[in-house]
Amino acid sequence: MTLHGRHAIVTGAAQGIGAAVARALAEQGAAVTLMGRRRVELNELAAQLRRDIADAAVSVVTLDVSDAPAVEPAFAQARASLGPVHLLVNNAGQAISAPLAKTTLVQWQQMLSVNLTGTFLCTQAALPDMLAAGWGRVVNIASTAGLRGYAYVAAYAASKHGVIGLTRSLALEVAAKGITVNAVCPGYTETEILQSSIRNVAAKTGRSPEAARAEFVKSNPQGRIVQPDEVAATVQWLCSSGAASITGQAISVSGGEVM
Repeated sequence: MTLHGRHAIVTGAAQGIGAAVARALAEQGAAVTLMGRRRVELNELAAQLRRDIADAAVSVVTLDVSDAPAVEPAFAQARASLGPVHLLVNNAGQAISAPLAKTTLVQWQQMLSVNLTGTFLCTQAALPDMLAAGWGRVVNIASTAGLRGYAYVAAYAASKHGVIGLTRSLALEVAAKGITVNAVCPGYTETEILQSSIRNVAAKTGRSPEAARAEFVKSNPQGRIVQPDEVAATVQWLCSSGAASITGQAISVSGGEVM
């Protein structure tokens, strides 16, 4: 399952699922570009990976994926450091919670810009390298919110449904070109986004943080929160040669919440 000789770009790599994915790919031998907005955290992760993994090739490129003019230069910088892009993990994302009636147009557009348009822009930037090589992997981190509805996150859910539609359409376009395109759909996962959601619920309902957290746990039939490493393991497999026949899929990593 080696990824030696492959260059992977992971967006939103500074923490949570992105950081776990970057580590999982580096452990399989991939050269990894850590992409995101937080240079300090990205540099810290790069140093950790170089320390923990022998001969790890890691670079850092700062990018806000919703900043369209900045995407191509960022990918050019990544290529200049580690070569053509073979694997892309579109992990950068944000979540906003509000009733639909109180969701502002700015919030709606922010969800689409970061979660959906950012995925489109980065995929478009990476695709030429994959087509030239006749091999590639695109893995989009969507959400169970892209497979079902959740109250009070209409904008977020719409953006993640869009990511899955993009995944399926592109998978068909490149199916005969050695490139697979898949989405991974985590349930509630131990990330900064979850912690923010717990604080938001606690503040709005007067519940304790522990009681608010229990509400998120209840949605998982296994009665627990998904861990970033579990999501990363799924991404790692999808990037391997053993997953060459898996494309256009939206894989739920949610303890059975979505089947």
